[in-house]
Amino acid sequence: MQTIDKAAIVTGASRGIGRTIALRLAQDGFAIAVNYVGNQASAESLVLEVVAGGGRAIAVRGDVAEPADMEHLFARTRATFGRIDVVVNSAGIMPCLTIAGGDLEQFDRVLRTNLRGAFIVLSLAAHQVERGGRIIALSTSAIAKSFPGYGPYIASKAGVEGLVHVLANELRGHEISVNGVAPGPVATELFLAGKSAEQIDQLARLSPLERLGTPEDIAAVVSFLAGPDGAWINSQVLRANGGFA
Repeated sequence: MQTIDKAAIVTGASRGIGRTIALRLAQDGFAIAVNYVGNQASAESLVLEVVAGGGRAIAVRGDVAEPADMEHLFARTRATFGRIDVVVNSAGIMPCLTIAGGDLEQFDRVLRTNLRGAFIVLSLAAHQVERGGRIIALSTSAIAKSFPGYGPYIASKAGVEGLVHVLANELRGHEISVNGVAPGPVATELFLAGKSAEQIDQLARLSPLERLGTPEDIAAVVSFLAGPDGAWINSQVLRANGGFA
């Protein structure tokens, strides 16, 4: 096994923000475990892109809400790279569901992936991340807006933020920081799906900077938290949103 200076796990890394985070951390010198649940071709293309840039990466399938899958992800990462320094939980789903609609099946689906999944990943990270490492969970700035149709999604991400603060306290003495990143509207497939051009334009203008965020904007914040300049940031949720909220 080749000696690795630092390694990171990124869940939900086959597309969107997660993919860009994985690429940025690879550029920062991390060996990357690319977690995906359905899009194997995209995950493998990301691995090839990292390797072509001189980095190291593996693709590992796994559902964040399944403990056995995540245990395999962490074990495979450690077996391949010998260490885990950063864990970024980016996996998530964002269907629009009204509370009044009362769709418990879909509500449970959102919480299963976004909150149960975060709990499992953060729990394993707490035991696996090297001393001095970083745990980072993706939340959302939509929490502050209470948009109709986002109740289950906002509820799940509010729960994630609670987990971030509690885990940071639970890891006292381990020199491991735990933080969240809460993007505002970001131009990804997940965000743009089902929205009209008019809706997208309206959302873009909510920020004083009057544009949608880019995956690169969010990846830069994760890079900061994962890097040496983020060492003194702990138990925080950085709202990367251009002033959206």
